[in-house]
Amino acid sequence: MNNYYGKKLIMNSNIKQMDSPEIKYIYKFKLKNGKEKDFEVRLDRNTLNMMYEPKESYPRWTELVSFKCPNCPLDEKTVKYCPVITKLFDVIEFFKDSISHEEIDLYVESEDRTYLKKTSLQNGLNALFGIIMPTSGCPNFDKLKPMVRFHLPFTSLEETSFRMMSMYLLAQYFVYKNGGAPDWEFRKLVDAYNEIRIVNKNFCNKLSEIKVKDAAINALVTLDCFAFTISYFIDQDKLEKMKKLFSAYYLDLK
Repeated sequence: MNNYYGKKLIMNSNIKQMDSPEIKYIYKFKLKNGKEKDFEVRLDRNTLNMMYEPKESYPRWTELVSFKCPNCPLDEKTVKYCPVITKLFDVIEFFKDSISHEEIDLYVESEDRTYLKKTSLQNGLNALFGIIMPTSGCPNFDKLKPMVRFHLPFTSLEETSFRMMSMYLLAQYFVYKNGGAPDWEFRKLVDAYNEIRIVNKNFCNKLSEIKVKDAAINALVTLDCFAFTISYFIDQDKLEKMKKLFSAYYLDLK
């Protein structure tokens, strides 16, 4: 194929994707025992809210009145079910008897690229939870939505920390452009992750109560470790280790 026309086809394909009203991710799990399961996550491209068809009913334990986190701002009088657990329900149900270290083949498809990795079930669920929880409708996760727009599975803690802090600084630029006071010291990011850690802890406790095995719980523990790492990274001035990567930007400053 002529190189010019090849580039044009790719450009047209990308434009078509951007015109679509939704963003789609497909997670395909292949377990060692031969079982396979696909989970499709569809997001509204403008709001990054999860496009979701609720079930007619859910188990009583998913009701907000019993599953509510200590820092949940939602009112159980108007919201019947926890928005996070209803979005995670099918995943948790399918893997409720699975153990975290089970080896799987995981295929992830997005509109930009595909991924294939042999990994643990815990790591696979961790990546999937990282899409579903921020887009579920839980107010405590709303500020993580921009990360989902450019979701990357299988990232390390260091990679995700870099992406998160970069995203946060871009958010502060938009705050500044809209007349607000930007937070260049990451203080509000630490606060946001402290709130998320409260949610993660509550979820682990609630899932333990309903006798879910450790795959889903350890996936949440991994997410909580990342939340802690962000706070530690900033509070302990670990940013200094990254400073040398940006020397081209400040060496000539006087």
